Amino acid sequence: MPAPRQRAIVSVTNDLVTDNRVHRTCMALMELDFEVLLIGRKLSDRQPLQRAYTTKRFNLLFNKGPLFYAEYNVRLFFLLFFAKAELLVANDLDTLPANWLAKRGRKLIYDTHEFYTEVPELVARPGVRRIWLAIERWIFPRLKTIITVNRSIADAYKERYGNELHVVRNIPMKRDLGALPSRAESGLPDDRRILIMQGAGINVQRGAEEAVLAMKELPGCLLLIIGGGDAWPVIERLVDENGLRDRVRLLKKMPYEQMMAFTRNADMGLTLDKDTNLNYRFSLPNKLFDYLNAGIPVLATDLPEVARIVRHYDAGVVIPPRTQRE
Repeated sequence: MPAPRQRAIVSVTNDLVTDNRVHRTCMALMELDFEVLLIGRKLSDRQPLQRAYTTKRFNLLFNKGPLFYAEYNVRLFFLLFFAKAELLVANDLDTLPANWLAKRGRKLIYDTHEFYTEVPELVARPGVRRIWLAIERWIFPRLKTIITVNRSIADAYKERYGNELHVVRNIPMKRDLGALPSRAESGLPDDRRILIMQGAGINVQRGAEEAVLAMKELPGCLLLIIGGGDAWPVIERLVDENGLRDRVRLLKKMPYEQMMAFTRNADMGLTLDKDTNLNYRFSLPNKLFDYLNAGIPVLATDLPEVARIVRHYDAGVVIPPRTQRE
């Protein structure tokens, strides 16, 4: 009789739909013959989810702020503590407390997708940042297996805590995207240059505001911004205030294949993070690799990890980053 399959439980605080890094983790675990359960949360505008592994999304009372993080980690702790699993995978610091407290001698892998305590949303709120730093300082040095997205972040964490980290880049899995739909089929004009900026984390200081304002000087172009993030209300206001609805099109998060149809029809991809914090300085966003897979050139700010790839592969143009905190 064959030995029973080992079980891995992967946790993340988002709604699972657009997190391609976590999806790739789950598929890799399945290839290693793990039975996989992926845990996230439900949102009011959640999209259908079909995966080759089991998923569970918590229906929470709170969806932002400290009560959200507290409720999510309490729910996650009890699920993990009583669950049968040989491996736990915590994605980012906001899932780590529950995983650490519930591990009970089981193997725990921590995948930090960014330099979490250096994101601008926390840097701008020192009181909140102190709480997350306290959690990180409590758990991080005691972890045995940690993964992150690039060598710059791995080195920064090693300098801070002494841990050796493994690097797994945010390179999307190879997918058959099928025949490229025409621009007309995607609702795009044939007579304009199309620029695109995409991502679930289009947040402040990531260059979206500047990209919108630049469209005032580009009458022959159309800018597509696809995704979501805390800069979205600012972007919408800038589009309206500057009369740019004919030059900027805002599209909410969508399935990967649908998003890539727009990307493959674009003339250039934008990744314009500012050098205002360590997290953005060392970032290596998914969208860079989506642009490369789509075969379109990249306009990127001169940040170490992104610029290294763009220059090495002669994949586009690198420009100086903005540094002011606007």
